Amino acid sequence: GEFFFMKRAPSPRPEWIEICRIQHGSKMVDFPMVQDLASLLWVINLGCIDLNQWYGRCDDAERPDYLHFDLDPVAGTSFEQVREIALILREALASLKMPSFAKTTGSRGIHVYVPIVRGPIQKEVWMFARELARVLQDAHPKLITTSYNVARRPPGSVLVDYNQNASGRTLASVYSVRPTAHATVSMPVTWKEVERGIAIEDFRIRNVRARIKKLGDLWAPLVSERKRFPLESYLK
Repeated sequence: GEFFFMKRAPSPRPEWIEICRIQHGSKMVDFPMVQDLASLLWVINLGCIDLNQWYGRCDDAERPDYLHFDLDPVAGTSFEQVREIALILREALASLKMPSFAKTTGSRGIHVYVPIVRGPIQKEVWMFARELARVLQDAHPKLITTSYNVARRPPGSVLVDYNQNASGRTLASVYSVRPTAHATVSMPVTWKEVERGIAIEDFRIRNVRARIKKLGDLWAPLVSERKRFPLESYLK
């Protein structure tokens, strides 16, 4: 069926829905803050399936808590190749002493996140991500592309999308259900699972609760103040 993306909180709305007002383009936009079960149920009741989140907090939305990369397969590229690129990216981040965490997108790719100490503005984070992505492209030109011109992407390659770090961009949030035939979920995974082999379809709305009960919240370290990387040290 038809669908659309909506960022602003609809009006009228319940008084208890928290709002974050952010300059977005030429307008001020009221974004809903979904921080409890009641707010989540309200959003779901509006017909929302795919939840996307900002990378910064409301008090200073332009200073993100994360650096991340969206690994998106070019047409004809297998998910196994996406996993291969995720591991190459992890190795590159590890060489810079950066912790990294992976989750499936719930669609076709993998998101790789680095928790950072809050400080750099979104543009600085974007510039760092762009530089690292281009270094990886130069090292693996047949496997990795950073081109946004579809015709220039090598067959069988994976787009390392650094541009999602740009101001105002958002990605599917962790544990978000995606609008797919099997209601797949954007699921945190361990690097051992990435090495061993996973599939997008492994994580669906019907089985994720059992997985979380067994493994716990693998994304919890990303919301902790501990072990966040001081990205500013690379921006000087």
